[in-house]
Amino acid sequence: MKLSISLLFMLLIIGCKTDQKRIDKDTLEPPIAKTEPKTLSIHGDTRIDDYFWMRLSDEQKNAEQPDAQTQDVINYLNDENAYLKAVMQHTDSLQTVLYDEITGRIKKNDESVPVTKNGYSYYSKYKAGNDYLLYYRSKLDSEEEELVLNGPELAEGLAYFSIGNQEVSNDNNILAYTVDTISRRQYTIFFKDLESGNRLSDVLENTAGDVVWANDNKTVFYSTKDSETLRSNKIFKHVLGTPQSEDVLVFEEQDDTYRCFVMKSKSEAYIFIGSFQTISTEFQFIDANNPDSEWKIIQSREANLEYTVDHYANHFYIRTNKDNATNFKLVETPINATEKEHWVDVIPHREDVLFESFDLFKNYLVLTERQNGLRTIRVRQWNGSEHYLKFNDPTYLVYPTSNLDFDTDILRYNYSSLTTPISTLEYNMKTKDKVLLKQEEIIDSNFSPELYTSERSFATAKDGTKVPISLVYKKGVSKSGDNPLLLYGYGSYGSIIDASFNSSMLSLLNRGFIFAIAHIRGGEDMGRQWYEDGKLLNKKNTFTDFIDCAEHLIAAKYTSPEHLYAMGGSAGGLLMGAVVNMRPELWQGVIAAVPFVDIVSTMLDESIPLTTFEFDEWGNPKETIYYDYMKSYSPYDNVEAKAYPNMLITTGFWDSQVQYWEPAKWIAKLRATKTDDNLLIMDCNMDVGHGGASGRFERYKIKALEYAFLLDLEN
Repeated sequence: MKLSISLLFMLLIIGCKTDQKRIDKDTLEPPIAKTEPKTLSIHGDTRIDDYFWMRLSDEQKNAEQPDAQTQDVINYLNDENAYLKAVMQHTDSLQTVLYDEITGRIKKNDESVPVTKNGYSYYSKYKAGNDYLLYYRSKLDSEEEELVLNGPELAEGLAYFSIGNQEVSNDNNILAYTVDTISRRQYTIFFKDLESGNRLSDVLENTAGDVVWANDNKTVFYSTKDSETLRSNKIFKHVLGTPQSEDVLVFEEQDDTYRCFVMKSKSEAYIFIGSFQTISTEFQFIDANNPDSEWKIIQSREANLEYTVDHYANHFYIRTNKDNATNFKLVETPINATEKEHWVDVIPHREDVLFESFDLFKNYLVLTERQNGLRTIRVRQWNGSEHYLKFNDPTYLVYPTSNLDFDTDILRYNYSSLTTPISTLEYNMKTKDKVLLKQEEIIDSNFSPELYTSERSFATAKDGTKVPISLVYKKGVSKSGDNPLLLYGYGSYGSIIDASFNSSMLSLLNRGFIFAIAHIRGGEDMGRQWYEDGKLLNKKNTFTDFIDCAEHLIAAKYTSPEHLYAMGGSAGGLLMGAVVNMRPELWQGVIAAVPFVDIVSTMLDESIPLTTFEFDEWGNPKETIYYDYMKSYSPYDNVEAKAYPNMLITTGFWDSQVQYWEPAKWIAKLRATKTDDNLLIMDCNMDVGHGGASGRFERYKIKALEYAFLLDLEN
């Protein structure tokens, strides 16, 4: 690590002062990034980017000997990390306490609920002292368990390790599994002979992580990524025992605004290739018994036509927005007549209900729906009779899971709320009886759900729209206006942040914090139109909704600007960047995790992962109307000489979703421009990417830092 002389000197001084309780950040010199103005011009408009030099190519990052630019970037990131360590040193003991609390609540020896497939029961275990899972299976008529994958052994010596998909051949003999060791969602596929325990020589590199077996037990289909943009753009067919160089390219997605993937129907009768962008999809299929057969398109892609597909008997069942079904509907079509003119409604479109997903059983159709912002599960017999499952919390998360069996009356689902740990239940769709299979065990003698209160409130947005807010706090907290409150938001891609239990949050709740989720536009929380009203030229609704939620919480005396904190990650980091520009005085502190803040430059650069794929989300800035609108809210482009709140920014050097240079440039510009003396720090993990650390407990070190940042500002 190469530090600036002044910072190194201060660290040496700090290291000698063991009795120091708090480091005065004003006595430390924060890293000052060099400026190399670069002129960026388009549409007759010019932007000057002083920190464009921080961008590195993959080749530069992976080079054995760094060039001068690479070394300058690494030096700067290391200096930021050292500065963070210095100014937060007085919280080291608090971080240790928080980390021990958070990890102490987690059961060290734990086991998943078994999932049955093809005569075997599959499950995983954590063992005390291990950061990674052990994967097992056992025959249904035997108590003898078989170790399928040894996560701790495979991860040994690696800074990052993640097992992705695992798929077993139909004869139960060969396991295909995917591994990412660089944290860029680039997976290698390996194969293991489950009879001998040996790994096969077949190795498939640079995949997107999806792998599907044909029914011949020797052919697999998988997708690969473009080496520059990391867009999944090709589907290959591989036969066991042959080198990857001989794999057959069965499909290439030529349109760079689409990505592709491969999947199998629940019936295992068909294999699908899906191509998708934000507002358009296309599926092809073959008989899984005939992997060399010709692929057939179900319905050719059209702008604004979305659909997903599964199979039952002689029909494909399709969730689609065809015929202006904004909230989607379910249709069926014969396998030999799949074009949209043959689609017949099974579940019609409803204006007030978002149809999210479906699951097919021999005797039942299970629908996951959302009404008034809350998800429901609807069980419908094929003869037409139906009922809904009931849930009692004011706000919650529920979803079907691991329903691999087709001929069964049992539906498995997960349930959680802000006060209820994640629970796995089985529901008998015939008798309506349910059984709790497992609930997350919280290792804390002082924890009980009855000690906490969950609420749902609605803020009124500036245009009159009612925006839901989910809240949780410890009983006894009064609405005095003096409570510290952490408001979380995302609001992009139609993603929904449902209210679920988070055991680490207890460390804040038990110290008097209120936690709230703003269900802002840009997600699909209140239906598909909720998403449409928060993207493209409506994107600013996402930011103003969040601000309006904050003002609602202040007006209702949950908190005040002196005690209000905000947090968001990735596109939620864009949200953080926008709201601190728009209303900096509203927040005492802000945490922006892997923040997407340089939106104009990123969306103009089609070599960056995700750019072309996301034109329908943000707009294409090569068109003047979108350029002007993006620039008007871009966090990086709108940094001004004014006071900003205390801020903690986090990123990962290997992030493929939001490249590290976005937050690095942002903090450099903020530091050079802002007029306040508030805390501004960044943690750049030099070993990981977008998802952070991979180890079971390692990931909570950054959580302890985040919580210490918040609690320190309250003291």
